[in-house]
Amino acid sequence: MITLTTYAWVPDFAAPLMRALRVRWALEEADLPYRVRTVALGPEQHSPEHLARQPFGQAPAIEEGGLALFESGAIALHIAERSEALLPTDPAGRARAIGWLFAALNTVETAVQELGAIDFFHAGESWARQRRPQVEAQVRERLAQLEAALGAREYLEGRFTVGDLMMADVLRILDHSALLDAYPTLQAYKLRCESRPAFQRGLAAQLQGFREAA
Repeated sequence: MITLTTYAWVPDFAAPLMRALRVRWALEEADLPYRVRTVALGPEQHSPEHLARQPFGQAPAIEEGGLALFESGAIALHIAERSEALLPTDPAGRARAIGWLFAALNTVETAVQELGAIDFFHAGESWARQRRPQVEAQVRERLAQLEAALGAREYLEGRFTVGDLMMADVLRILDHSALLDAYPTLQAYKLRCESRPAFQRGLAAQLQGFREAA
């Protein structure tokens, strides 16, 4: 069985956004059983035991048999490769779905995460006020490009894949803002992904774990 390592506790604003949700969601979509191990922020996350599974002292990480794997994108792809629910069987569709996963992480999240970091951690600082308009403009450009690529389809490749899982979770970082209101097609896409039962189960499990640890 897969063991998912996640933080024992995070601040309330981070609880629904912690990247372990991507792993839980993928596991739920793939209908794979898993158990959870928690690691506390601080000394425990930098312990030799945890660094052996996650060399940067972060979370999530998974272990199964002799495999230890870190980075949410890599883990989600590893899970997706075991389930047609997350990856098409035809080579072209499979390649495109993986391409969208990488686009979510490398093209969209880089801009979205910088905006989130400014808003969550540096909103009152003078440099952040100067930098934020540039970052927001870049986010808006990416959102417009993504909305155009989505077009009238329900999902990026017509059917739900691991690319949609990752893209929707990246878009959730913007939940503290009203930016998605200007992109109704994209907003509907995000809500469509969030309405999936597997997402709802994964989110409920993550929040319950943090509540129990509080």
